[in-house]
Amino acid sequence: MELSGVNFDSYFETPSLSSAKADNKDKSAFSTILDSAANLITETNAYSNAAEEEEIKLALGETDSIHDLQIAQQKANVSLQYTVAVRDAFMSAYKEIMNLQI
Repeated sequence: MELSGVNFDSYFETPSLSSAKADNKDKSAFSTILDSAANLITETNAYSNAAEEEEIKLALGETDSIHDLQIAQQKANVSLQYTVAVRDAFMSAYKEIMNLQI
C-alpha cells in the first residue's frame, strides 16, 4: 500500500524480510552517497578548471572580461569550500562511529 510516496508495506513485514530489505536499502543508500561525493569532487574539479581557463584567456588577451574571470574563480572557491565542508562532516561522523563502544 502506498499513499503519497510512503510505502506502508515495509511497516507490516516480518523482521527477517524487513532486515534483508534494509540491508539492500543501506547498500543502495551508501552507494548513492558515495556516487554523490564522487560527483561533487568532479564538479569541483570542473569549476577549478574553468577558472584556470578564464585566467589563461585573460593572460593571453583572448578576453577582456575580468567579470567572467571573477565569477569563475568565485564558483570554484565556493565549490571547494562546500566539498571541504562535506569532507569534514564525513570525517567527523566517521570518527564518532569509530569511538562507539559496542
